[in-house]
Amino acid sequence: MQVKDKVVVVTGGADGIGAALCRRFAREGARAVIVADRNGEGAAAVAAEIGGEAVTLDVSDGQAMATMVAGVEARHGGIDLFCSNAGVGDGDPDRRNAASSPDAVWQRAWEVNVMAHVHAARAVIPGMQARGGGYLLNTISAAGLLSQIGGAVYSTTKHAAVGFAESLAITHGDQGVRVSVLCPQGVDTAMLRQGDAASQPQNLDGVMTPDEVAESVVEGLAAETFLILPHPIVLTYMQRKAGDYDRWLGGMRRLRGKMMDAATG
Repeated sequence: MQVKDKVVVVTGGADGIGAALCRRFAREGARAVIVADRNGEGAAAVAAEIGGEAVTLDVSDGQAMATMVAGVEARHGGIDLFCSNAGVGDGDPDRRNAASSPDAVWQRAWEVNVMAHVHAARAVIPGMQARGGGYLLNTISAAGLLSQIGGAVYSTTKHAAVGFAESLAITHGDQGVRVSVLCPQGVDTAMLRQGDAASQPQNLDGVMTPDEVAESVVEGLAAETFLILPHPIVLTYMQRKAGDYDRWLGGMRRLRGKMMDAATG
């Protein structure tokens, strides 16, 4: 897909990767960029900067998602590219216990990291099918393909998000609906800055800027690849994981030990 002249929606568009996507799509010549975020003021600021439209949206609210999509379709005649980008991330409160996060944290992550993608697909796919095609870009994480040391909730919900995206691609690919998952490692966003760098192994292969990630997205959309990997080394890690699961798990345990030592040393 070429973004030029397309109608694009980006959730989580007020900052980080979402804001970078909005800016880049505008530079690519998108006909309309709708900046959707729970932070309405932030969304409005990005929209004003790029000449787009701002929508205040809680992506975990399925009815609000449906209403937003219907409004955009009524104004613009359809959505060509829907970027389901919003996400939340919480580390394990007890790094020695993968089950230490309370139920409320699990539920919130499930609603935002998984169900938001479901709500988006329910809302946009019927229109895309009627028009003969469209594109879904789901921002997930390399954690959904590999794992997240010290972040069981994040890793688990991101794995689920990859599974749902695979189902979308399998079910709707022959209907002209393309699907990609964006799976970076460390990106310089507010989520990454929540903890110290030494205890976050996703930073080991370099921290990218949101603008660099947006560049990878434009390239991935043009190629229409399912996996968009701003850090190409992730593919190598996936191959190692699939090639010898037990060895990979052992390596992750060793890496966890190093991270724990770095965090406490």
